[in-house]
Amino acid sequence: MKDRMNFILIGMPGSGKSTIGVLLAKALNFDFLDTDILIQKKTGKKLYETINEKGVDAFLAIENDVLSQIEVDRTIIATGGSAVFGKEAMEHLMALGKIIYLDLSCDEIIRRVNNIKTRGIVMKKGKTMEDIYRERVPLYQKYAQFNFKCDQLTMEECVSGLVEYANQIKYEEEKERTQE
Repeated sequence: MKDRMNFILIGMPGSGKSTIGVLLAKALNFDFLDTDILIQKKTGKKLYETINEKGVDAFLAIENDVLSQIEVDRTIIATGGSAVFGKEAMEHLMALGKIIYLDLSCDEIIRRVNNIKTRGIVMKKGKTMEDIYRERVPLYQKYAQFNFKCDQLTMEECVSGLVEYANQIKYEEEKERTQE
């Protein structure tokens, strides 16, 4: 599995994982996979419908199961913001490639996310975006091999910085292979 080259994007809802992921995939000539869409295919429902009907814990179990079964190569994987709650999923994704945390301030996330009810954000009743931000950031930092600060950057600047990082990783891995 060492030869697999994937980049997995993690971060808060609204951090740009899906949008940046598609652009990054095009720039690197990689495939693109959005795990939220995989979950919707499995359940046959929109994320928020599954969360509302089955509850947060059941949704997280589905997400953990779906992510644990991904088998791809040369793919940019955009995860849902709650992916980091699935220990098995995150261990599997770490084995698949490099995990990149798209790091944005809480204020910027709140500014970007204005459709909490229909977006499919995993939030227990009574929680705020600030609460989930404080809860999730330590997990994003724990799993990420690269913490990419996106505040004050345009989408193009984010993609450019990530392409630079990806090319450095590809170079290092190629160099390592030729030395074996």
